[in-house]
Amino acid sequence: MRRGWSLTLQKRIRPAGSTPLYMQLAHALIHEIERGRLQPGSPLPSSRELANELGFNRKTVVTAYEELVAQGWLETADRKGTTVATSLPRGRPETRESSPPIGRQPIYRFVPPPSRPIAVPPGRLIKLDEGSPDGSLFPPEALARAFRTAALYAARRQQLGYRDPCGSERLRSGLAAMLREERGLVVSEENVCVTRGSQMGIALAARLLARPGAVALAEALTYEPAVAAFQAAGVPVLPVALDEEGIDVGAVERACRNGQVCAVFVTPHHQFPSTVSLAPERRLRLVELARQFGFAIIEDDYDHEFRFGSQPLLPMAAYAPDVVIYVGSLSKLLLPALRVGYIVAPAPVIAAAAHQVSISDGMGNSLTEDAIALLLEEGEVRRHARKATRVYGARRDALAQAVRDALGDFVSARLPAGGLAMWLEFLDLDALARIEAGAPAAGITFAASASYRLAPDAPHGLRLGFASYPSERTVEAVRILGHLGHS
Repeated sequence: MRRGWSLTLQKRIRPAGSTPLYMQLAHALIHEIERGRLQPGSPLPSSRELANELGFNRKTVVTAYEELVAQGWLETADRKGTTVATSLPRGRPETRESSPPIGRQPIYRFVPPPSRPIAVPPGRLIKLDEGSPDGSLFPPEALARAFRTAALYAARRQQLGYRDPCGSERLRSGLAAMLREERGLVVSEENVCVTRGSQMGIALAARLLARPGAVALAEALTYEPAVAAFQAAGVPVLPVALDEEGIDVGAVERACRNGQVCAVFVTPHHQFPSTVSLAPERRLRLVELARQFGFAIIEDDYDHEFRFGSQPLLPMAAYAPDVVIYVGSLSKLLLPALRVGYIVAPAPVIAAAAHQVSISDGMGNSLTEDAIALLLEEGEVRRHARKATRVYGARRDALAQAVRDALGDFVSARLPAGGLAMWLEFLDLDALARIEAGAPAAGITFAASASYRLAPDAPHGLRLGFASYPSERTVEAVRILGHLGHS
């Protein structure tokens, strides 16, 4: 026999709705209790009975009952079964409809985000990123096998609890070996701290180096999130001129003589965003200045593996480890979703970095780190780098041709010797304005030209990644940008 209140339950439940059925049933039962149709202490039908009446899966009813018991609306007893609680909650839990609006202002003060978000939203057609890899190129079977092996290894050794904030010992050892063999850094695992991507490494370095009254220096065209990291640490960032040979070391020296400089942020391998390489003599002079004035060089070597011609210069950390905090990433080498980077520095600096990790992150994702360590040990990372470089080289060439065809009237562009992106310096600023204004409506997003300029007189341009999509999609997007520029 159908109960009257069970009929009203059905009227309040919409099986096709987005809210899970068990949650709809729970809210409907609360409604009946609040109306008085279900009195305190009154019994409810068994989960099987109610499921049959409503035409639901029994598990749906069981889950709803369990939720209401947890909230204090229902009680269970072995002999009585499920009953309405004799002492009801003070009020109904707020539902999606009755919750306060998301936009309500808090009563406390907080630091608001900048007016222009750092993250670039996805486009309906395509996001022309600043140099992301194509995660689909990495074999998922190898990744799955590594994660499974890492989990079993950790379980057998009872290593599934909290671990070292510096990161997995196995990964730090593997990274140290890679850096010694492939980049000339004389390091051991005590010189390595694993981070959640290179951006976390930059933020850690900024916090470690911050001191009252000091400033940081960066090139006039630079990586905006690095500037934001220093600013968040309370350190102003001053621009330094940049040319075809990289940062102007004479300007660095003048800045050091005019005030306290705690750090110089550079991307010497492929300068971000312009892709130029820092000349050898300037590297040596920058190291000399660091020792003379006592500042740290933050060397962001974000895309070291990807080169399409000659061998790159050794990182500055290879011959000046006492003045360089070296930042690297495996996210660009493998796939961004893994979020694994690292910093390399003298052991006391790494100990300080570990403390910063402890108070913000606690510890890393040790299973992910162990899995990546296994991929390094098996040579999978090196094999993938060789394969990906061949693919990216072809995509680079396709983008370069598309830029010449569609944007050649507006821009000056160099063919990058490595990395995952191309820098387009706009000679026609009106065309740039038309492109930036019209791209969102065309379904294309990219970082705004203003995001790269630390100095107002720095060149205007766009950095377009060529690695993350097949060439056909990137070429089509550039063709659309060309139409916008000519319109």
